Amino acid sequence: MGFVGVSTGESSIRRIFPVWAEILGLPTRELTGFDLPVGAARDDYRDVITRIAADPEIPGALITTHKIGVYQSARDLFDELDPDATRFGEISSLSKKDGKLTGHAFDPVTAGLAMEEFIPPGHFGSTGGELLCLGAGGAGTAIVWYLAHRADMPRRIFCTDRSNHKLAALRAMLRRERVRVHVDTVPVTGPVDGLIELLPPGSMIVNATGMGKDTPGSPISAGCEFPPGCLIWEINYRGSLGFLATARARAAADELTVVDGWRYFVHGWAQVIADVFDVKLTGEQMRRLSDAAVAVR
Repeated sequence: MGFVGVSTGESSIRRIFPVWAEILGLPTRELTGFDLPVGAARDDYRDVITRIAADPEIPGALITTHKIGVYQSARDLFDELDPDATRFGEISSLSKKDGKLTGHAFDPVTAGLAMEEFIPPGHFGSTGGELLCLGAGGAGTAIVWYLAHRADMPRRIFCTDRSNHKLAALRAMLRRERVRVHVDTVPVTGPVDGLIELLPPGSMIVNATGMGKDTPGSPISAGCEFPPGCLIWEINYRGSLGFLATARARAAADELTVVDGWRYFVHGWAQVIADVFDVKLTGEQMRRLSDAAVAVR
């Protein structure tokens, strides 16, 4: 199975995948990594997708960090794209079935599964909390989409990014899909501490920038303080994770719920593996996969 990312050799999935393959009875125990720098060239994206498509030993692949880049640079190389891939302008995985190369966008599903594990029932309705999503890439867009369609949704949504192009793409998607929650897109060039201070208690703040994993630094300063009762989600689980460290240091004082990206990682890989290998995941299998991942971690 293929794995397209920035530093695929450092991912925990290298140790987890062989164990999962045994649990699920998969025909392979190996991952093939394809490393590309952040913001890779169009030809590099096309080369990777062409190589995966032509290799009969690779039935599919998970794509991280480069989801939007692959869509923008290589979508014409796919025979089919699922509706979410077209809706969000990203490809987070690919599979080869019946002679067709299909691109998928699983982030709305996997982000939703991860968030529902830590957002208390009725949280936004009872607190009046808002959402501040740092990052308008593939993961950030999927998180905004999911929460905007939730029965208990944030009262208001803000999404920041350093790229005006990504913010424009998010706005276009929201208009096209007639999302009813008001979403403000905010271009930023540095720490967003000032925006966080303006949020009401009980808000949710997500780091979907890639900073602290794929790029250095943090979208907030080390001295950032949070409104009380906020839900803080760092969607990554490895790297320097400065955002996560700052939130954890303030957790007691600001009464925060702080969550890292481990469960998002588990759900993301499980859903892609199930699609690539035509596995129907049961609740019992997910429990076994989760337990195995924790043991390997």
